[in-house]
Amino acid sequence: MNDDQLLRYSRHILLPEIDVEGQEAILGARVLVVGAGGLGSPAAMYLAAAGVGTLVLADGDTVDLTNLQRQILHSEQGVGMSKVESGRQTVHRLNPLVRVETLAVRLEGEALDEQVAAADVVLDCCDNFATRHAVNRACVRHRRPLVSGAAIRFDGQVSVFDLRREGGPCYNCLFPEGLEVEEVRCAVMGVFAPIVGMIGTTQAAEALKLIIGCGTSLDGRLLLLDGLAMEWRSVSLARDPACTVCGTERPTA
Repeated sequence: MNDDQLLRYSRHILLPEIDVEGQEAILGARVLVVGAGGLGSPAAMYLAAAGVGTLVLADGDTVDLTNLQRQILHSEQGVGMSKVESGRQTVHRLNPLVRVETLAVRLEGEALDEQVAAADVVLDCCDNFATRHAVNRACVRHRRPLVSGAAIRFDGQVSVFDLRREGGPCYNCLFPEGLEVEEVRCAVMGVFAPIVGMIGTTQAAEALKLIIGCGTSLDGRLLLLDGLAMEWRSVSLARDPACTVCGTERPTA
């Protein structure tokens, strides 16, 4: 790090759990954020402020006026612009030292596999089960830690699925693909603006901890937020021995 970087990231470096080595790890990291909406906005902004070396933003949508109530990565000037380009501009204003790669598509197939394989950590900030499951399968195949978040109404949840740990669960263990789960969206059900901020920033914190190698991650735990009561609850997760994803796609050592 040069003198400017030492000064910019000094409050991280002062923390013994991070120090210079941890900040160097952040500067050298590549993080994939799938979804540049309510969750991806605070996640991307805090990852950028922290100095993540390469931030990959993937989202096929454009900025709409209804997004601005909660998607703080975007502004009124960006309405009609692709979310990833709007996000790139915001990140550049926050920290021009961060390299931002934009993918204005819904990641799937080989493109998803390539991006997951190249990432150190993957953040699932999307809003549909099809993409969540596709991202999970790719993370299992390539043994990449996945930080998954979701929020609707006044409720949120976040967990880490660290596929580098033998015996740990994957997203499919929690929500099996094909299970009849009601898919609710903000456009229909609404969402309390700060909830996505609380979950998205928690995702950023978990991603940074994984990069640095400090603390205890949410791997094997599901953190649930009731925003109306302002209560957090932690639930232990276990791998499903019959899981059709991590039971079949996890590489052998």
